Amino acid sequence: MGKKVKVGIIICDRYRSCAGGKCFRAMAEKAGGFDRYKEDKELELVGFTTCGGCPGGNIEYAPEEMKKNGAEVIHLATGLVVGYPPCPYIEQFQKFIPEKYGLKVVVGTHPIPQKYYITHQNLGTWEAEEWKPLIAPTLADEQIRLDYD
Repeated sequence: MGKKVKVGIIICDRYRSCAGGKCFRAMAEKAGGFDRYKEDKELELVGFTTCGGCPGGNIEYAPEEMKKNGAEVIHLATGLVVGYPPCPYIEQFQKFIPEKYGLKVVVGTHPIPQKYYITHQNLGTWEAEEWKPLIAPTLADEQIRLDYD
């Protein structure tokens, strides 16, 4: 077995009552944002919380606790890009966390569910160039998106 990777997950506060099922499933299956980890690596969740609500006040503090628990990478949950409207602060989170805590940031946890994909395609939400790298880690094929509906 390869190196264990310790991760923290930060979700959008709109989904604060979310049980994390899709995120945890994707972590176990190494799907979506977790497919970057080789099959021989074990993943360990060391923290799970919300951003604290707009403009993301918990982003300033939660990564510190996760780092104390051994986090090497923070995954910003897929809900930050599939919610409507998508998080307007996600790029700031991507810059702040590495700068303040020296932690790698990955946008995405579970694959984008098909129902969200269709809605955002119809709305043109992700047509702007800045969205392409943000959705890329979780933009799976249609069958996987359907599996995560």
